[in-house]
Amino acid sequence: MTSVSLVIPGRNCEATLDACLSSAVAIMEQPGAPLKEIIFVNDGSTDGTEEIAARFPVTIHQGGGNGPGAARNAGWRRADSDLIWFVDSDCVMAIDALATLLPHMDDEQVGGVSGTYGNASEGSLLACLIHEEIIERHRQMTREVDFLATFNVLYRRHILAELDGFDERYLKAQDAELSFRVRAAGHRLHFEHASRVDHYHEQHWGAYLRTQRQQGFWRVWLHLEHPGHGARNSYSNALDHLQPIIAMLLLVTLPLLAVPDVRWVPAIPLGLLLLAQIPMTARLVRRLQSSRYVAFAPMSAIRAIWRGVGMTQGVLTRFLKGAHG
Repeated sequence: MTSVSLVIPGRNCEATLDACLSSAVAIMEQPGAPLKEIIFVNDGSTDGTEEIAARFPVTIHQGGGNGPGAARNAGWRRADSDLIWFVDSDCVMAIDALATLLPHMDDEQVGGVSGTYGNASEGSLLACLIHEEIIERHRQMTREVDFLATFNVLYRRHILAELDGFDERYLKAQDAELSFRVRAAGHRLHFEHASRVDHYHEQHWGAYLRTQRQQGFWRVWLHLEHPGHGARNSYSNALDHLQPIIAMLLLVTLPLLAVPDVRWVPAIPLGLLLLAQIPMTARLVRRLQSSRYVAFAPMSAIRAIWRGVGMTQGVLTRFLKGAHG
């Protein structure tokens, strides 16, 4: 009989952990449920996270505060099941979230399968913009994909063991990095639209943009170490990947505004950056029938700038690392 271990990493997640673990326990307590254990990895929390986790029938493991990749590794290595389900601590699982993933694992060639999101922060415009963009991208994804995100993903334990799990150097993008290695090892990856976890998307601009800068930084490392994946993938395309570069061209040309003969030059990358927002913005407005999603265009342009800053930092860090190492 199929058995599943659920691994939830978390750090300072007291605001969302109760709802997360409540939904996990509800799945585990269903008659005949394949979910046999819940492992919560407390990754160096300083708030009430551990006290909340202790109220539930879960195994608590103390992580070292080394990031989600290391926390997930600590969790699955202590698991007893053949299948490992990873869900983030800011997600609430639908009652059938696991059941809709499991049929994919009947095919031995499938190494992992992930699902999609619901929105647990519908009162925030920023959260809605983030969420609906993700859903729009998920709508374009087919059954066969080239990488999986870890907010809701089921992997075979023996594959994690074979590949030594997540690369713990990566503080972001460790899910894509693992996926690339899983595919390179000859395993298939699936996406399941019916599997949903509601996510507490970010509602504050400062925290969101800091995360986007970090994403830009680690994407440089990802694509330098795994060449061939930078043009497009199941989730994003070349236009998405070009935007941070265009944003950096805008920033470096801004000083030309002080030079009368060439002050028009920054208008070129600015125009390109704004034009790049039209396709996704139009799709959101059309699908949702709401003019509020016009706000996606400036949000995405600002995000591209912060991703570009992170990418620049990533390139410089890799260059200096190579020069000294």
